[in-house]
Amino acid sequence: MKSNTHINHILWLTVATIFISTSGSLGKFIDMPTPLLIWWRSGLAAIFLFIFCKYKNISLKIETGKDRRVFVLASVFMAAHWITYFYALKLSNVAIGMLTLFTLPVITALLEPIFSKVKLDPIHILLGFFVLFGIYILAPEFNLESSKLQGVLLGLLSAICYAIRLLLLKNEVKKYNGTMLMFYQVAIMTLLLLPFLVFGDSSNLESQYPFVILLALLTTAIGHTMFVNSLKYFKASTASIIGSTQPIFGIVIAYFFLNEIPTPNTFFGGSLILATVIIESIRSKKV
Repeated sequence: MKSNTHINHILWLTVATIFISTSGSLGKFIDMPTPLLIWWRSGLAAIFLFIFCKYKNISLKIETGKDRRVFVLASVFMAAHWITYFYALKLSNVAIGMLTLFTLPVITALLEPIFSKVKLDPIHILLGFFVLFGIYILAPEFNLESSKLQGVLLGLLSAICYAIRLLLLKNEVKKYNGTMLMFYQVAIMTLLLLPFLVFGDSSNLESQYPFVILLALLTTAIGHTMFVNSLKYFKASTASIIGSTQPIFGIVIAYFFLNEIPTPNTFFGGSLILATVIIESIRSKKV
């Protein structure tokens, strides 16, 4: 019975990973200005998550003013992460956008000493070089006019913004419910990006609305909530290793729905990046 329960948890974590993996194809496919798309994604996700919090009686109370400031700052970096990630997808392709984003674990490890008293582990420098080499293989040529190189650089910037957001929220995760944290971040993002709704071009919204709802509900609200809840049953390192399959699922989804075929360089560079992610996840496992 216990074995069956564990298999069910693994299954739901995998389903959550697949749902989150749809962000690449949906972000590439939806024909809307990126900041406006992010506004709709965050606004609709905020509604879905608010309803869920009320249904589950999850407290939305923020304890201190310091926590409020952290929430706002983390939301700024999350907005920057989403916007740069979606631009990376549109400038390059789903494979390159998702693979460069998955430099996240190593970038987080390299930045962590700046945010806490944790000392820099020399192995992280070595892993950082492996990641850089993987990115070098992904980039077709070092020409700033190349859209693929721009996509790689924006994907890397997106990973940096995401890492800073995670490091800012590191202590908050221990104090607050994960769904509540996600709700406040997307709600704050909705306010921050409101000018794009006012001044942006929403004329194409009607034809894109079903896909925007999918992005907000399936990818953001359901996928991320399921992934956060999985941490009740798995160590963070285990969830990270399973989560590192996101680019693989994303590339498969893009192949079937966008007819994107990765190049050999994408396979080689991506394999190197994913290998470093798995190595770091295993190394960080708590005994």
